[in-house]
Amino acid sequence: MIERKFQKPAYITTTLPYVNSDPHIGFALEIVHADIIVRYKKACGFDVFFNTGTDEHGIKVHTKALEQGKDTQAYVDEYSQKFRDLIGELGLSSDINFIRTTDESHKKSAQAFWKKCFEAGYIYKKNYSVKYCIGCELEKTDSELVDGKCVFHPSLAIELIEEENYFFKFSAFQEKLLALYSERPDFVIPASRFNEIKAFVESGLKDFSISRLKTKMPWGISVPSDDTQVMYVWFDALVNYVSAIGWPSDMKKFEWYWHVIQFAGKDNLRQQSAMWQAMLMAVDLAPSEKIIIHGFLTSAGQKMSKSLGNVVNPKEIVSEYGTDALRYFLAREVSTFEDSDFTIEKFKESYNANLANGIGNLTSRIMKMAETHLAEPVVSVSENSENAIPQEFKDFLDAFEIQKATDVAWKYIADLDSFIQQSEPFKLVKTDREKALGLIKEMVTSLYTIAGMLDVIIPQTAEKIRSAIAQNKMPSTPLFARKD
Repeated sequence: MIERKFQKPAYITTTLPYVNSDPHIGFALEIVHADIIVRYKKACGFDVFFNTGTDEHGIKVHTKALEQGKDTQAYVDEYSQKFRDLIGELGLSSDINFIRTTDESHKKSAQAFWKKCFEAGYIYKKNYSVKYCIGCELEKTDSELVDGKCVFHPSLAIELIEEENYFFKFSAFQEKLLALYSERPDFVIPASRFNEIKAFVESGLKDFSISRLKTKMPWGISVPSDDTQVMYVWFDALVNYVSAIGWPSDMKKFEWYWHVIQFAGKDNLRQQSAMWQAMLMAVDLAPSEKIIIHGFLTSAGQKMSKSLGNVVNPKEIVSEYGTDALRYFLAREVSTFEDSDFTIEKFKESYNANLANGIGNLTSRIMKMAETHLAEPVVSVSENSENAIPQEFKDFLDAFEIQKATDVAWKYIADLDSFIQQSEPFKLVKTDREKALGLIKEMVTSLYTIAGMLDVIIPQTAEKIRSAIAQNKMPSTPLFARKD
């Protein structure tokens, strides 16, 4: 697809979704965007470690298991598998690493991380009272609440927690975090989110609780040297970014891959770009390379929620329209960084216009002409198109601008379609066969270049196009059957 450079490491990870509900389209957005960048990095010659998984501790998960009358471990096993199934359903890179925070190896890493923070003097114990959102699994200040409710979970009551817990000295890292942000002007993408986190840190940092009493919340990783407490779910889950690549048991692997690009939603901004970075500083590990923040998906202008009955299950979309149809929509019809709206009507309209009538129809038209008029496949196509991927396409992916990169691919599709309309080789072949055959070969070569771009976006379709070109035959079935 793209000219290979010398091999160097890259580490790309999503957040770990909670296993308190079925996978929803919001997480599909995050993991498909991450997979597009993974495929692009691999094509550029990077040795990529791709990580996802499930966050399986905390009060939300434990409560959900109790509500269903299930053993908590059995419950998380069941729901973790549903997220693992997304690998096939969304056409994700087959070598993806799937970590579970209930894995014994992760538990050991989390406890080792805690010990290093404690030994460095950044963990202490105290009595406290705090307002807490169970939806975010985060403490909240009055300034973060609207009418006493969390803006992300307005249907959930804010809880008041009063107990003795361990705290992380977040306040000790204000200047170090601001220095990091100053040194890395593109540390958080997009810039609007970077400005948001800089303002948060500049306003002053408060130490945050990192444990819970085991008698109140038994489902968690035990705090080293204190069996009365378990780790707060965010502390435990964030450590997965280093435990997944071997810290601290396999430092050779860790040091090779620790150049991490983290994908996360806007509700994770503080945890990813401030809390986690301070935790890394506490144990003398290098900060993350980049944090890529995406927006939310709404449905007909409303936040998706079970109570409204408007939650979109990606598995159902894939079952009806196919894997690449959903990947295309999430890449091009959804903003890379801002909130976007999803309705099945909009999805179907886009599917017919841009897939069935777009790349699908274009491929059929070109390969029908090639099959009819060319005696053999266009042999030079792979040689000529390897370096023909538009620089603009690569530049946008280098900047994580997935929607804009996909727009480039579809501009090439539209331009090639216009070229067919203007040149009409299917008519010209009757009066100037040699010129017509030259035009058809040119179109096949352009189609191959388009397939090179689609490799990272809709890989199954890209492979079907290349196969048709190699066989010099029109696909036996439409790439995307029209939906009425």
